Amino acid sequence: VSKIGSVKVIEQFAIEYYSHVMHIASHVEGSIQDNLDALDALASGFPAGTVSGAPKVRAMEIIDELEKSRRGVYAGAVGYFSANGTMDTCIALRTALVKDGTMYVQAGGGVVADSDPEAEYQESINKARALFRAAQQAVEFAAQER
Repeated sequence: VSKIGSVKVIEQFAIEYYSHVMHIASHVEGSIQDNLDALDALASGFPAGTVSGAPKVRAMEIIDELEKSRRGVYAGAVGYFSANGTMDTCIALRTALVKDGTMYVQAGGGVVADSDPEAEYQESINKARALFRAAQQAVEFAAQER
């Protein structure tokens, strides 16, 4: 979707620290082709390889076979489109949905050939823990306001 020659790596392999995990991130920019818009750019990247796997089509088939429930907003996009045509989005990698008084949390990890299954499981737990902690703090704050 980018114009040929316009893609540039602004920052590569930067370590980002969060409350329960660290991520390696790269910042890449490009100019979109004249006949496309921000929605085309967004659609071209989904599902993201980071949450589907490779080869993508077979990985998505396996996900459909193995996962007991639909992902919902998990692994989708969260962000905004502005009036001037720009957008800023991110992949929803850790999500919480409250429905009928129950909070449903989704988090995951990247599984590759040499992954340690127990370590990946623990990473998912650590990521989810941040959502539970945020919910607990919200409940405590609301209780103080009464």
